[in-house]
Formats: sequence, C-alpha cells, structure tokens
Amino acid sequence: MAELRFDGRVVVVTGAGAGLGRSYAHEFASRGAKVVVNDLGGTRHGDGSSSRAADTVVEEIRRSGGIAVADYNSVVEGEKVIKTALDNFGRVDVLINNAGILRDKSFTRVSDQDWDLIHQVHLKGSFKTAQAAFPLMKKQDYGRIIMTSSTAGLFGNFGQTNYSAAKMGLVGLAKTIAIEGAKNNVFCNVIVPTAASRLTEDILPPELFEELRPEFIAPVVAYLCHESCAENGAVVGASGGWAGSFVVASAKGALLRSSIEDKLSVEKVRDNWGKITDISDPVFRESIGEVTVDIMESLNQLKSGSNKDSQITTDSFQFTNKDIILYALGVGASLAKGSDELKYLYESHEEFSVLPSFFILPALQALLTSSVINKAIPGKEVNLAQILHGEQYLEILKEVPLEGQLFQKIEIVEVLDKTSGASVVVNVDSFDRNNNLIIRNQVVVFAVGAGNFGGPRSGSKLISCQNKPSRKPDLSLTQKTGVDQAALYRLSGDLNPLHIDPNMALMAGFNTPILHGMCTLGFSLRLILRAYTGHDVSLFNSLKVRFTKPVIPGETLRVDTWKEGNRIHFETVVVETNQVVISGAYVDLKSIKMTPSANTLAASGLKSDAIFEYIIEQVKADPNRAKSVGGIFLYKITKDGKVVKQWTMDLKNAKVYEGEPESKPNTTLTVSDEDFLLLSEGKLQPQQAFMKGKLKITGNIMMAQKLSPLLKANSKL
Repeated sequence: MAELRFDGRVVVVTGAGAGLGRSYAHEFASRGAKVVVNDLGGTRHGDGSSSRAADTVVEEIRRSGGIAVADYNSVVEGEKVIKTALDNFGRVDVLINNAGILRDKSFTRVSDQDWDLIHQVHLKGSFKTAQAAFPLMKKQDYGRIIMTSSTAGLFGNFGQTNYSAAKMGLVGLAKTIAIEGAKNNVFCNVIVPTAASRLTEDILPPELFEELRPEFIAPVVAYLCHESCAENGAVVGASGGWAGSFVVASAKGALLRSSIEDKLSVEKVRDNWGKITDISDPVFRESIGEVTVDIMESLNQLKSGSNKDSQITTDSFQFTNKDIILYALGVGASLAKGSDELKYLYESHEEFSVLPSFFILPALQALLTSSVINKAIPGKEVNLAQILHGEQYLEILKEVPLEGQLFQKIEIVEVLDKTSGASVVVNVDSFDRNNNLIIRNQVVVFAVGAGNFGGPRSGSKLISCQNKPSRKPDLSLTQKTGVDQAALYRLSGDLNPLHIDPNMALMAGFNTPILHGMCTLGFSLRLILRAYTGHDVSLFNSLKVRFTKPVIPGETLRVDTWKEGNRIHFETVVVETNQVVISGAYVDLKSIKMTPSANTLAASGLKSDAIFEYIIEQVKADPNRAKSVGGIFLYKITKDGKVVKQWTMDLKNAKVYEGEPESKPNTTLTVSDEDFLLLSEGKLQPQQAFMKGKLKITGNIMMAQKLSPLLKANSKL
C-alpha cells in the first residue's frame, strides 16, 4: 500500500520540545512535511522559558534530512506562532495543539492563579493558535487541527480540577471548529493520549512509563491530519499501541408524560429512574441536531397522545458474522457439493452474505421483549402462551450491514377482532446508528381467545398475502430438514421450549417438538434465492408469507414457485403429508438471474425449465450472439418416454419461449428431462448422447452443431 506522505505541507506543533510534541514533529518531518517546532521551554508547571528545547528538536530533524524551524512564543500569543510558519514557509496546513502544563491540587486548594494558568495554556492557547490558523486554512480549502484532551477531562481525576475542566473544554472547542470548518475542508479532531512525557515522568511507574512511549501515539495523530482521512469532530484515544474513539451516548430514557396536557411530578421521575439511567442499550448521538430531533419526536408523541406502551416502543439488536452464519446453518445452508452456499457460512468469503430473512429476527426480538402485545387489546391482558405468529412481511430498503447494531421502532397499527381471537398488526422499522431506515417488518400475531372486544374485523394497514396463480408450479424446489433442525435454529434466538422439549410439545397438542415457522420460511427463501438469483441476495426486495401448519424436524419441504415478472409466488408443502405450511406467499426481486445449477434441488416439475429460463435471460442480454446462429430449434422434453413440454429457440429473432415455433423449425431435438440436465452440467456429451439414442435430432443436423457453441457458452450444455 502507498505510504502516506505530507510533502509540501506545513505543520505547526506546539509544545514540541519533548515528549509527545517532539514525537509528532519527527513523524511529520520524516514524511516530508516542513515543521514549525514551538516550545516556550518552561517547566511542566509553566515556570521559566528557554530556546534550547525547540532548537534541539529542530537540529535533530535537520540531521535526519528534514526541514524545520523553531518558535519560542507562548501559545497564548497564538498569532505569533502561526506567523513563524508564514514567515518561513508561506502557509500552514496542519496545527497540532499539544502544549500543556500541570498544577495539580485538590479542589479546595486550587487558587485563582492555578486555575488561570492551566486554562491560559491548554484552553486559551489552543483557541488562539487555532483562531490564527483557521482563516488561512479556509482560504486554501484545506486544514487539519488537532486538540489534545485527556482521560482526566473525559472522566475527571482527583487533584486535577483545573486541568480536567480545561481538557473537557477542548472537546467542545474542537467539536464547534469541526462544524464551522467542514464546508471548507478544515477538519478538527481531538486526541486523548496516555503517554510518557515530562508531565508524567515522576507520576507513572517506570515499567509503565516505558510502555507508553510517545512513538505509539504519533502515527494516530499523523493519520488524522492526512488529506485522505475524512474524520472530523472525533475524539480518539491512543495509548501503547491501542487506539479507539470516544463517543457521546445516552440512555434510551423514558418519556415521563403521556400527553401534552400532563404535568410532571417528582414521583414520576423517581418511578422511572431505572429507565432514565439504564445505559445497557445506549443511543449514540453525533450532533445537537440529533438531540433536537429526539426532543421533537417526544413532543409529537405527546401531542398525538401516542406515548402508550401498547403503541410505540424501541429496542436494539446486536449481531456479528457469527450470528449470521449460525442463522444460515439453522435454515439449512450447507457446504454439500453443488450448494454454492459457502458465501453464507464463511466470514472471509469475498462475497460473504447474509440471508435477508435474518433481518426478521430484530423485529421478533423487539416484539417479544416489549410489552406492546400484552396491552394491545382493549380490556384484555395477553401473554406469550396465547400468541401465534400468523403472517410476516419483510422489506429491505438499503444495503444491510454484516455486523453491528440495529435499532427497532415498534408500532401497533391496528388490532382486528376475529371473534375467536385477535389479529394484532405490528410494524417494526429497523434503523442503523445514523438513524437511516434500512429494514421494514410487519408482524401479524394472532392472540388466541382474545376476541370479542368490539373491534373491527378488517382493517387497512395489513399488507396482504397473494393467491398463487391457477396453474401448475413453474418450478418446485425441495430439501429435507434435519432431525436436529429446531435444536440448531433455536440458537438464533427463539428459545421457546415448544421446539425442543417433548413435554412442552405434548402440552401444546403436538406429539413431538415442532420446527419454528421462521425456520421453514428461511428454508423457503434460501431455495428461491438459489433458483432465481443464483444466491445474489442484493436482488432481494421483499417477501410476504402466511404460516398455516407446523413442520416436524426431519420432514421434507417442497417449495412450489410461480414466476410472474419479478414476483415469485410460492407455497411451501411438507412432502410426507402433502400439507401446506406456508401459503399466500411471494418474494419480490429486483431482477431475475436464474442458473441451470439452481434446478438440481427440483423434485417435481421439470428440471429443464430452469435451464431454459436461464437461456432466455442470456439471449436477452446478448441478442446479436443468438442471431449469429440464425436458426429455429424445437426442443421436445420427455419424461417416462412421453413428450411433456416443448421449447422453441428462435435464434433468427433472438426469442426463446415455451411451446411450438411460429414457423417451421430447422432442427428438432428430443431429449429426456434428466438427460437435458446432465447435458447442461457437462456430465453427458452431446455426441455420446446422440450415439446412444438419448438425444434424437431431426431436420438440419449441421445447424444443430452450429448451435452447440452458443449453448456451451451460455448454459454449460
């Protein structure tokens, strides 16, 4: 990788006569920068002055072939420091505010002088140098400024009242400069170093002092100042080879009023103090604007009267690539030959992907851990034992992360009275850390025995299932579930004992534990994605399903599919019992990308169908190549010795379609469905098939040979 250089840049480092400042100066000079080495030369308490410290560092840099000049001004006179850069080099690109002193005393013993001196050097000094450099940087549309804070500033420290206050002040100063300079490419960040220096030489133990060398901090600061770094307004800690950001976070908190008319009492605050201070699930904020938006949303909830636990709540979902892989295994992903599913199971795969149905889990977790369902039905308390997962909708709006944290907003949009129970329609929106909406779920749960509450029987918020087309399936896909399927899938979060405990299953009316409906859905979607997208999950848009019957682990699932445009209607059936377990279902894709190998999972229907669908897509993609063949071919596909389907390849007009040709074919080819699949996979050569009578050709045989290169290139025939 290319070395990060600072050739042509002018860097000002304050307090550069020793410790961190000296290390910064050497780092920048070694990478081509011209460096202004500022140091007043005083003690760590701010007493005295000397030119020796700055001169020594300048001489070290020059001996190493670098360019540097010394500056002996106090940082309180920041304009003089910056003038040294202008007088010698004509510009300033980078400013490192590093100068500092210590006057540690306990809070009650801090004098006005102690307070003022610390703030003069740390806070005012950084302010004055930055204020002098800032307009120059804006004019040239480039600048990088570093403020130096401290863990004492972020967290406080006994005996450092004055120092802590100044260091925290630098964070606020930097954040504001970052905002005001952003449009002119002037970035300001904060370094929080823990390093051995003259300020800490008799404070830290010798062995720790040695491990905290400034050389471990300088590269972090240098990167923050490089033109390739887009960080702005960050607070970055660094120590002994470690670096990490500090961020502002808050608890989710609690809205203490239920309407705009409500008054707030001390007792209400007391009763909600646990929520107010619960930081176990933090909310990260990066600006005043984000805080303002949160406040406005709370006020809007109060005005609309929607601050009720039964209506709106929030939740977060943390996941890693391990969770993604475990989920994929739980819904049948495999490394079996021909599966093409390594991308779901290996985090270092170049196309590592997450099955879209994984992102139903955040919605279900949010729903199950909240109390919204319990209070959703007027006059009734509902517990989880009464809840059935009836329908599910999922829509992916933006590219999904492969690890991280999602934040869910839950809202009950309607409750329908079905007499024997109640259908509760819940929308769950998932947001990333930047408050971008990326996933929409709608969960429909049926609360058994919770009906007859006087509510409406039908509503307008429910996303409807769709009836399957009235024809035989275009393609059927099968896979047998494992006897341990439920035991594996439950590790993705649904720990309901109904899926593992035989006694709980009997109590629920089942002879044996049943498979999770969500596991059946995961199997179905994975098979559809394989057949219709070649496992390209980026082509997924949305899905809708209705759960109708349970599956027993070990049973075989058959997914019957019907293609209509980019919508794949499907129905999932248990082969052993012929019971429909998912109905009214569909998957909407952005586009179709079928491959012949997808059909190796087909158990009913014709295996050749998927191959011809693939050929159709290839001919559409390159019609001129098809027209170069210039013939009309009729394929007759047989099964059990009978012709069951015909396909026309009209390559004169670059059209491939099911049925007989519109004009007389040049060549007619007759082959069984099974042998056509073997031909497509290269397991049976056309010449061998012809000689053995497995491939019958009538008409222009020479024209058929002309067709062969096209088929080999496009469909692996």
